This record gives sequence, structure tokens and C-alpha cells, in this order.
Amino acid sequence: MKPALEIRFTPDPLLPEPLYHQIKEYIKMKIMQGEWTPGMRLPSQRALAAAFKVNRSTIIAALDGLHSEGLIDTNYGGGTKISRAGWNSMSTPLLNWEDYVESGHHYPNLPEVQIINQSEYRSDIIRLGTGELSPDLLPQSYFQKIYDKLAQRAPSLGYLEPLGSYKLRLAISSYLADQQIQASPESILIVSGSLQAMQLIAMGLLPRRSSVLVEKPSYLYSIHAFQTAGVRMIGMPVDKEGLLTAELERYIRQNRPSLLYTIPTFQNPSGAVMSDKRRMELIQTAEATGLAILEDHAYADLWFDEKPPLSLKARDPGSYVLHMGTLSKSVSPGLRIGWVAGPETVIQRLADIKMQTDYGASSLAQEAAALWFTEGYHDVHLAEVRAALIRKRNLVLDLLSRNLAGAAEWNVPQGGFYIWLKLLNGTRPETLFRRALAEGVLLNPGSIYDRFDQDHIRLSFAYASETELERGIMTLARLILHP
Repeated sequence: MKPALEIRFTPDPLLPEPLYHQIKEYIKMKIMQGEWTPGMRLPSQRALAAAFKVNRSTIIAALDGLHSEGLIDTNYGGGTKISRAGWNSMSTPLLNWEDYVESGHHYPNLPEVQIINQSEYRSDIIRLGTGELSPDLLPQSYFQKIYDKLAQRAPSLGYLEPLGSYKLRLAISSYLADQQIQASPESILIVSGSLQAMQLIAMGLLPRRSSVLVEKPSYLYSIHAFQTAGVRMIGMPVDKEGLLTAELERYIRQNRPSLLYTIPTFQNPSGAVMSDKRRMELIQTAEATGLAILEDHAYADLWFDEKPPLSLKARDPGSYVLHMGTLSKSVSPGLRIGWVAGPETVIQRLADIKMQTDYGASSLAQEAAALWFTEGYHDVHLAEVRAALIRKRNLVLDLLSRNLAGAAEWNVPQGGFYIWLKLLNGTRPETLFRRALAEGVLLNPGSIYDRFDQDHIRLSFAYASETELERGIMTLARLILHP
């Protein structure tokens, strides 16, 4: 499945120029400006028709015109590509950027992930897979007050020290202490979200050709932070209580991993919460074997009825755990503020690499985040968000019960964003993904989180409005029941 190009041009039927000719000239302009380069594959005729909002015969006429001018080549086995020969006949030959694109060492996103990333910003889409808060749940009014206060005292606009703003690290240290995690400001690094933290860890702490244990399914399979660094990921089984710790020592003996990555609280995508017993067993195994643990705590603040068990880091007297936190899920993805807490030597190593990549997260965002904590906004906001998420979760569970009983089964999340839905009637998630997208509903197939998964989809109740949730689930139910 090839991700779609970003096409924001729609031919105008009121112009005297035929629609197919407008499309042909648009594509020709992209080629002549060097934006669409020789060797680049075009989307299918059906995908182009959807992008330009015309019928397929119009696209065929446009492509025929481009082919007659030598600008595209059509190979029925390999699709339609921008022609190299056509360019050579018209102008100075272009540099073959397609070879560069295919040669870079950083892994591309999975095709489905690229399609999701591009489709999320369509105005006509219902986002049933998006893992972020809806715009109405973002704390706009609170941040308006914060930025008003910052404006009165002329905030720093320069670079900050390698670990990040000391005021913010002090505030995060206090925030972590409330969770029984002892981390001084010197043992905390400010990052631009959890993803950057994982990239820094992969580059700075893990040797090439080493291995990492990871829950399966896991969010980590949907990105390539570790694979691009030459690190092998080994999936471990999970159930509703999280990682099967009884299997851990066998996996350690067989694979000699450098690290275990886990989301113990409201796991992405399954929503599972690792039990208190298994958390203790995991720490004991780490102490017995010397296994380092990377704990992703992104969703832990978003509990519904009762607080989850203490984090792994709170049980870690021997400093086996690196603890990642972020404001992206519970507060604002646009703030781009996260952190890593761990031994100071590790934090200094990661900070040195960070300075080589971006020279520090936004100083203005860090000042705002420090006030977010110190002015008491965080707890007030979380109470509001939890109430809204509970309401939306209950709505989706009710819709699923009324429309998909017997055709699917699902968890009842106790926090976080996600419902891990298992299809029981033979519908393939990838097929459902494509059919739903064609009807304006975007979801996440389970193969993103486990490439062998042919049963699950991940639903998020966090982003879509309640009206959109109802429309989206009803569309989903129809597509599942009538494949």
C-alpha cells in the first residue's frame, strides 16, 4: 500500500479549460519545477481520482496527455512513473533524487503509517485512530494565561543548558516525587517528546546489532527508532495484566538483550495495565539479571476510576529503570515537551547527543511548561480531561455493544485513549482500513503494532467529537457486518 502524495489542487469546473487538462497541467508543473522527480511513482488512477475529486475517466485522459508528451511512463506491472527519457529530451537532465530517497539509511515509516499521517489532516475525515486529545480538550485558556504572564516578564529566547531549563526540571522533579519517584533536576533531561528520547537512547546507549525486548503488540513496532540504529526488536507475549514476566528470564537467556522497553500503564495499543505483582517481578528480574528497563509513562496520568499501580521507576532502588514522561498525551502534543529520568551519567550522555541534533527544545515552550506545573494547572486540567475521556469511552463502548456484539470483542479501558478491538467474523484489518478510509473514517490496523496481527484494530476515543464517534462507529459496524 503506497502512501498518497499530498495533493491540494482541485480542478475548477467553472473554467473553460477541461478538467483533465487542468490536472495534466498541474502534474506537468510539478514535474517541470522539479518537485515530482524522474523515477517517482504516481499513485493509482483510483487514488488520483480521489485526490483531485474527479472521476477515473478524467484521470485517464490527463495521464494520456502526459504520456503523449513523454512526461510519464506506464508499466502495467510497475505502475506509472515520471519519465526519465521525457525529461532528457526537454531540458538538462535532472539529478536522480529517487535514488537518494531509496538509499538513505533511516527506515521510512510503514506505508499504512504514512497514509495515516497524511490522512489525519483531511477536513472530511473522522479520526478513530488518532492518539491525541481533541482540540476542545486542549487547555487553550490556561496557556493563554501562562503566555500572558510570560509576556510581562520578557521570557528567555536564547539557548538553554544541555539538560534543559532548570526551572522546568525542578518542577518535573517535584511532579515525579508526588508519584514516589526520586529524581533530582540533575538526573532529568528535557526532550521534544518520548520519540526523541527513544532516538537518543538508541543512538547513545545501544550498540549496533544489539537486541531490545518489547511487548507484542507495541507502539514501538509502528516507528523505527531502534531498527534504524541497527537494533533488533524481540517481541514478548502480553495479556490483560501486561507483560508475561514468567517468560522474561527465558527470553533474557536466549537473546541477551541490552534493554526492555515497556508501557506498563495503559499500554499502546492494548490498553493493558501491568499488575502490581508483575511490576515487582519485573524489577526483581532486572536486579537478578542486570537487565536495563525503559519505562514509557506517557498515559499514566489519564486514569479513570482509580490510580494505577506505582511506576517501575518508583520501585527501582538500583537504578535499572530509565523513565520517560511527556506532556504530549495528557496536555498538548504541540508543546513538544517530554523528559527522561535516570542515572546522571546516562542523562549527561543523552544530553550531549541532543545538543548535536537540535541544540535543545524550545526555550519558550520550556518556560511555559514550568509555569504549567508550578502554577497548579496540571491537576486541574487532568480532572477535566479524565471526566471527558470517561464520557467518550462510555459512548464508544455502548455503540460497540449495540452494533458489534458477536462480530467483535474488545477491552474496557481503565485509562488512556485506546480500545483494542478483535474482529471475529473474518474481516481483515487491512481491508477494513482501506474501506473505512474510502468512506472518510480513519483507524489503525493491528498490523502496525504487530506485523503478523490479522485480527485487531486500534480505536481511539480521545480525538473525535462525540458526534463523530457515533458516525464513525456506525460506519465501522456496517463495514464489518457487511464485508
